[in-house]
Amino acid sequence: MHEHFIGRIAAELQVPDSKVAATARLLAEGATVPFIARYRKEATGSLDEVAITAVRDRMAQLVELEQRREAILKSLAERNLLSDALKVSIGGAETLASLEDLYAPYRPKRRTRATIAKEAGLEPLADLVFGGQDSVDPLAVAVPFVDPAKQVADLNAALAGARDILAERFSDDATVRARLRDLYRASGVVRSRVITGKETEGAKFKDYFDWSEPVSKVPSHRLLAMRRGEEEGFLFLRIQPPEDDAIAILTGTFVKARNTPAAEQVRLAAVDAYKRLVGFAIEAELRMETKKRADEEAIRVFAANLRELLLAPALGQRNVLALDPGFRTGCKTVVLDRQGRLLHHDVLHATAAGAAQVREAGETVRALVAKYSIEAVAIGNGTASRETEQFIRSLKLPSSIPVVMVNESGASIYSASEVAREEFPDHDLTVRGAVSIGRRLMDPLAELVKLDPKSIGVGQYQHDVEPSALQRGLDDTVVSCVNRVGVEINTASKQLLSYVSGLGPSLAANLVAYRNANGPFRSRRDLLEVERLGPKAFEQCAGFLRIRDAANPLDRSAVHPERYPLVDAIARDVGCSVDDLLRDANLRAKVRPEKYVSEGVGLPTLKDILDELARPGRDPREQFEAFSFQEGVEKMEDLKPGMKLPGIVTNVAAFGAFVDIGVHQDGLVHVSQLADRFVKDPAEVVKVGQKVRVTVTEVDLPRKRIALSMKAAPQIGAPKEARNAPAGPRPPGPGSRPGAGSRPAFNPAAGSWNALADAFDKAKPKD
Repeated sequence: MHEHFIGRIAAELQVPDSKVAATARLLAEGATVPFIARYRKEATGSLDEVAITAVRDRMAQLVELEQRREAILKSLAERNLLSDALKVSIGGAETLASLEDLYAPYRPKRRTRATIAKEAGLEPLADLVFGGQDSVDPLAVAVPFVDPAKQVADLNAALAGARDILAERFSDDATVRARLRDLYRASGVVRSRVITGKETEGAKFKDYFDWSEPVSKVPSHRLLAMRRGEEEGFLFLRIQPPEDDAIAILTGTFVKARNTPAAEQVRLAAVDAYKRLVGFAIEAELRMETKKRADEEAIRVFAANLRELLLAPALGQRNVLALDPGFRTGCKTVVLDRQGRLLHHDVLHATAAGAAQVREAGETVRALVAKYSIEAVAIGNGTASRETEQFIRSLKLPSSIPVVMVNESGASIYSASEVAREEFPDHDLTVRGAVSIGRRLMDPLAELVKLDPKSIGVGQYQHDVEPSALQRGLDDTVVSCVNRVGVEINTASKQLLSYVSGLGPSLAANLVAYRNANGPFRSRRDLLEVERLGPKAFEQCAGFLRIRDAANPLDRSAVHPERYPLVDAIARDVGCSVDDLLRDANLRAKVRPEKYVSEGVGLPTLKDILDELARPGRDPREQFEAFSFQEGVEKMEDLKPGMKLPGIVTNVAAFGAFVDIGVHQDGLVHVSQLADRFVKDPAEVVKVGQKVRVTVTEVDLPRKRIALSMKAAPQIGAPKEARNAPAGPRPPGPGSRPGAGSRPAFNPAAGSWNALADAFDKAKPKD
């Protein structure tokens, strides 16, 4: 553990040193974030998962910085370039940028104009000109350096070479680079322009054909959109500060005299240093910096949406009839038992079919409902979903059987995956997809963990985000959700178990193999019989695994086995069994937790234990409630501006929320339409899976765009003056500050639809 980082991390996160030190120590010992947050509250002072993750990630960043520092020191020492002063400066560098600035003058370089000039013997001339700005005549001192044999043909060539040497020195100066970096961050402007001749082909980016705004204020989704336009060859993108201000930093630092020939040579070198060298270098840095910041925001949005989707209410163990709708090919239909096992599959021609086929399909459904005691019907929300729903409802099944539309994003990806082939080797893709739809209704978390999170379709520009950073962020979210809910060990899939604290894919596979060979686990202690699952892994995973039929009632709960003796002692003191303690609230009321505080167990853990005894193995997810779309509104042609409709939020982005209103095309509630007050972050108002009531404000059938509002009295349609208004701040007019002005009314008929819809299209997987 790198103890010398503790104080710095504590100061940055505004967390006491002791909490950071304890967290870092537990992480170094191999503890996972969920385990530390749930079972080591006394050690960390009850830090939550967010804070623990921040400690983990910041520690990793500082370790990376330290490794780079060591590599630089080693390189300098090997080349005999490491002075005592430089060693101190490098040792004191607190950021990677400042560290690289110090190393820049000594970094091995490719052959540059400056190195060519040095090879021609012009470095002494550069020194003479720079050191004699108030007295030296550049033309006079340059005479001895003219040497055609060295490609220095005349005085101008000699002075040009000297300026090249000075320009490279200036661009490598650590102080100048730091000042320029600050200027870029404070005053830099992002500018995008359309590439000539690409106007038609790149029309979806037309909001950015002539766009500029301060780099300090550009939102992540807009920056990623411009970068995508650049990568696809439609936009030219630059980030630059006011040029005069940037050049003034260099001339103010290096030009030491006024109106002298030598000072003019230095000034020319300083201008060249900015325009040819350091300006591009700092811009490249800022592009990376802003991209990283945009990535982090996009990952935050994606992770928040994913969390809501994974923690969506579960119907629970029910016998389910699941249908994957279709027109020409029919509805793929499966029956699942309460454990999600496939009992039956068929194809029903209930839509776009003749009366006889529809009648036959209805008879088949009624027979399946009776034969398998169906308790719920799940319908995928893709093509023909509303028609299939209408068909099922026309059968007048018992009111106790809910008919639920299920988000099927990624179901086709699952059906073609190795996981699906392993589960259903004898069934085709259509059957697997229908099974996934049914299981998503029963337990969204257990089914969705089988998918790569990126394919679920609740992100924002995830295809433009750095893949490894995205994967880490999403994996953290899945791990958090799985361990928060807990896992039934005897029914969980290998994929679900792999996200349990301390397990991973290998141990999860071993656990399933043991279960298949030896039958259901009877107690948590049986876990120690699993191959390669030792005491450390047991410590990490045991509290998050449940055994519904275990003899010990605590094995059904989130109480960790290390605390079983404590619970036994509590039961003895109350004069009852542990079973009695779980059943009887009056007995639990007699417990005085202060009595059981010890060195390793404090009130936070005791409170968690008592809460768990009150509701052993409780599911933290909200209670499931069936949802229905508006009857009679099944396709875009049914929509009329002013309609008020129920909907479900399918995705939340920085610019608004997408809502499914049951017409096979999600509508967009722009951030300006989410509430009657100003909304900075859509996540303040809506979340994925939330049931909302929206008003249709505009319908664009040719482009399949639906504008929605959640305001109490929204404006229907867009005013004429807003017809060409882009989403977000208006482009600056003459004399205005880039990005200034209030946010205009959102107009789905304007070109802004293209960029926003493109963001969603990129985010949503195609099934």
